Amino acid sequence: MTAARSTAIRAAFVIAFDERRAGGPGFVGLRDAVVHVRGDRITAVAHGADGAALEALADETIDLGESLLMPGLIDLEGLVDIDHLLLDSWWSPGHEARLEWSEDYARAPREVLDPEERSALRRYGLVQLLLHGITSAMPISTEIHGAWAETHDDLLDTACTASGLGIRTFLGPSYRSGVHVTRADGSAGIHWDEAKGEAAFADAVRFLATVDALDDPLVTGVLVPCRIETVSDAILAETGRISAERGVLVRAHATQGLDSEIGVLERERGTSPLDLLDRSGLLNERLILAHGVYLDVHPDVHGEDRGDLARLAAAGVSIAHCPLTNARYAFWLEQLSQYLDAGVNIGLGTDSFPPDLVRAIDAGVQLAKAQHGDLGRGMLAEYVEAATLGGARALHRPDLGRIEAGAAADLVAFSLADPRMGAIDDPVRTLVLAGTGRDACFSMVAGRVVMRDGEVPGVDLAALLAEGQRIFEKLRAAYPERDALAGTGGSSEAELFPPVFPQPAGA
Repeated sequence: MTAARSTAIRAAFVIAFDERRAGGPGFVGLRDAVVHVRGDRITAVAHGADGAALEALADETIDLGESLLMPGLIDLEGLVDIDHLLLDSWWSPGHEARLEWSEDYARAPREVLDPEERSALRRYGLVQLLLHGITSAMPISTEIHGAWAETHDDLLDTACTASGLGIRTFLGPSYRSGVHVTRADGSAGIHWDEAKGEAAFADAVRFLATVDALDDPLVTGVLVPCRIETVSDAILAETGRISAERGVLVRAHATQGLDSEIGVLERERGTSPLDLLDRSGLLNERLILAHGVYLDVHPDVHGEDRGDLARLAAAGVSIAHCPLTNARYAFWLEQLSQYLDAGVNIGLGTDSFPPDLVRAIDAGVQLAKAQHGDLGRGMLAEYVEAATLGGARALHRPDLGRIEAGAAADLVAFSLADPRMGAIDDPVRTLVLAGTGRDACFSMVAGRVVMRDGEVPGVDLAALLAEGQRIFEKLRAAYPERDALAGTGGSSEAELFPPVFPQPAGA
């Protein structure tokens, strides 16, 4: 058997993992370093003269120049749709309620997009993840434009598309028993359809078997219930049972809403989010808790530690923290340091467009400074670790999120050569201060180059963006039919989504 070709990847700066680091294993910053890759694994890392010697052993060299090479970024809430947050993060509550389903619409919802358009939408989202330096993602997509929830066939198409592009994914169709609606009087509620919920869950379980049959190392099946207040007790319990039986990860959206989630659960089911997860058999090391914001330490809950963090840490639960999206929806984690001090594992997610973990890290760092009232408590190292090591721990993949011999060859580089970056101090601080995910110039997954200089092999970006714009406009045009508060005359896109500044007729 012919040995796999080897590649040396050289960069001005490399964030490597060192088991022997003073103070314990962790990241170290190397200057003028080389990462040696053979097949789908990293075989060695060296810098200086040792790096040059390592480079000489390779069959080929990729020289990334003045760039920061680091472990591939892991997105636990990787958006694979187009309009989430673009259309619903600008409005006061009364107007925002008009963007939910009306109760009438919930009785007979429809697919806004046909199967080809849904496939194009997800391809668009996956390519955006790659363009922003994300190498592993647990995708999320809005259900507002679907007939109920994601389907087995939609996710099979997503799996095939993702594998073709080369991104590593952790996939499952979402499922729910109910949907948040706005009633004709403007009040909020949940419309329940247990039969649709059971069918959607059956699709999700079937998808696990499909992934097993695919036997694709880039695709892992997971269970992804929607917001827990919209999933019945019975299906949550079945989710816990299947997860335990098959050792499958679960990502659940919980502790992300006050009245819409915590209030609903207290009034209608006599429980709290964590108690519901616990009694469903979900509060364990296989759970990724999306957002994890409204716990007892949050000032809008109790404002003091009554044991929630210790409970999560003892159970081994991971948090998918989405600092940029949280900021854009005006809610926040209180405080990252408390979670880490309690021993809770933190990974990061984007959860909206753009899927930019560099900007997410920046948003989290600035929030941490403000919360601590101390510029030295921005926790930049901790946020970078969350985007890599924390995500890997959440996914139970110790071979991801690090650059060291034996780890998966999942890498990303961000160019620091753009004059707009300014002077380089520490490369990580420079990237977070002056850069974005758009500065990603190179990505490799399992030893395969999946993005280089803003291009994804085999993808016509101009055509994809044009198709994405067309699909976005079709999605936006569907909102008026769901508007519960439209009145007898109905509503229009212009009324639901007014421009920032008035536009003269014909402009």
